[in-house]
Amino acid sequence: MNTPTLTVNNLLTETEYGLNLTLVAGSRGLVNRLTSPRIQKPGLALTGYTIHLHPNRLQVLGNTEISYLQQLPEETAREYIGKLCSFPLIGFMVTKGLEPPEELIRAAEEAGIPLLVSPHQSSTFISLITKFLEESLLPTTHLHGVLVDVLGVGVLLLGKSGIGKSECALDLILRGNRLVADDVVFIRKKMPASLVGMAGESLQYHMEIRGLGIINIKNLFGVSSIREKKIIDLVIELMEWDANHEYDRLGIDDAQYSILDVELPHLKIPVRPGRNLTSIIEVAARDYLLKGMGYHSAREFHEQLMNRLEVRHLGDEVE
Repeated sequence: MNTPTLTVNNLLTETEYGLNLTLVAGSRGLVNRLTSPRIQKPGLALTGYTIHLHPNRLQVLGNTEISYLQQLPEETAREYIGKLCSFPLIGFMVTKGLEPPEELIRAAEEAGIPLLVSPHQSSTFISLITKFLEESLLPTTHLHGVLVDVLGVGVLLLGKSGIGKSECALDLILRGNRLVADDVVFIRKKMPASLVGMAGESLQYHMEIRGLGIINIKNLFGVSSIREKKIIDLVIELMEWDANHEYDRLGIDDAQYSILDVELPHLKIPVRPGRNLTSIIEVAARDYLLKGMGYHSAREFHEQLMNRLEVRHLGDEVE
């Protein structure tokens, strides 16, 4: 598992989310590392009450905070800002394009705390930067497998090399399903508890079929056959058939597979000649959708069977 980090300088160079930040002071602190996707509005910390201050979070100053600092006597403002800047803060973000007070600019420069300004309203900026930080800082990992969008269900195919994961995925694509990633699946945790899978940049849209080589799914089957990313809903592990192994034949108990501390439904499918794995995987995806609607076929069958046995047992007692 990898937990990525960012520097404040990454916020300046970001373009996808449109933060539009401009550096005003504290350039020495551009190397400060961000480790938390959460931000903080300092509030009472501006009055000297710093018990609940979180130095590891970006401090967002909006119209309320800036106007409060501007109406303070110069000496009082210097005292409060000096106490605030005595902490190893990651950085200040001023919204609405407001001009920071001179005392804040001076203190931030002396302490090496980056002071940046954005033209966005506070609510808009907080929403944008929170999304950016969550996407950039949440844990990531990668697995050897294939990720396919089957009937809207993100199915992660696992199994040892050569067992037929890519061939299954190719057959699923021929049936109208969509490839997300082949061979290596990069996974990012998304709050609160979902996993997003995608392909590496160099492998995107490509698939390796033994005996055929590398093929480009997008070029062969069109854009409707691929997806750039997909939430992983179901893990299916392909296993070699073992006559001595007792496989689950009822499916009453749902197994789980843990990735980045997120538990996912886990099915183990034995592979042997004559088994139509593609159909089994499609049915597994349909069954997953049914379970999401509260309908569990195996448990319902088991309950009906137990009710019949109970009725028969009562009948025998009456006789």
